[in-house]
Amino acid sequence: MSLKCAFVFPGQGSQALNMGKDFFENSSEAKEMFAAAKERTSIDFETLLFTENENLSQTEFTQPAILLISTIANRLFTQKTGIVPTLTMGHSLGEFSALVASGAIDAIDAVELVNLRGKLMSDACSKQEVGMLVSLALDDTTVEKICSEARENGKQVWAVNYNSDGQIVIAGIKKDLEELVDVLKNAGAKRAMLLNMSVASHCPLLDSAIEPLEAKLSQMLKDSFIAPVVSNVTARPYNTKAEALELLTKQLVMPVLYKQSVKNIDDMIDCYIEFGHGNVLKGLNKSSTSKPHFNVSDMASLQATIEAIKEL
Repeated sequence: MSLKCAFVFPGQGSQALNMGKDFFENSSEAKEMFAAAKERTSIDFETLLFTENENLSQTEFTQPAILLISTIANRLFTQKTGIVPTLTMGHSLGEFSALVASGAIDAIDAVELVNLRGKLMSDACSKQEVGMLVSLALDDTTVEKICSEARENGKQVWAVNYNSDGQIVIAGIKKDLEELVDVLKNAGAKRAMLLNMSVASHCPLLDSAIEPLEAKLSQMLKDSFIAPVVSNVTARPYNTKAEALELLTKQLVMPVLYKQSVKNIDDMIDCYIEFGHGNVLKGLNKSSTSKPHFNVSDMASLQATIEAIKEL
């Protein structure tokens, strides 16, 4: 029986200085992808990723950089193993990397697409001070109730990232989020902390980004998937262009059901392989699955993962 793998991809927040450098220095394929991405977007990814600068924390640069490195990691693994995923899945931005891995969009098209996505998100949030806040150790219902009551009182806050049991991210207007900190702690949160984010992802504040993103998606998406992609919006797989177009535009303004996605697919697969810098999704997955989780973030972890999956 062939190994059933879920290829998983991190989202914004996983970026770090020098991510992808080992790939770039040791793979001609990686160098070619850096060059193609630069030609398409006019972003100098070598400078962006390998020198100290402020751009890497800006959404319009962060998103294409993360996708580029995740896609390189996945391509090198696939070339060496020939393994076809049973499913692909990403966290927020990572769903676009998952689309590349499923063959539903060209890698360099996707770099251009998420560069636009980042600009649209920044533009949508530019006229107000927004942010995101993480709550730890409260259940979903409690956080949702707190957010709902705040909205009834005129606040703009939404539970948007269901990362793992007890970890939920809330997005909205920054001053409204600041007022939630004590409310969450009084309700039993072990931690309620504002994140270093300049956008408010996956909430109605991004409504203005939907139409232009949809237009670009329609141009770039293919109607051929080698494996289904698990939607952040529904926590269920899809495998057509029509579904992708609908779900990825909704994803801008609807919550990321990441932990629900893991729980829904866990019986379908034997292991998870994470592509991109670090292994942030491994930490999130612990509360939702006991299946093996491997990561490919540099040449050493690429080889280690190839060797490890031989034992499964």
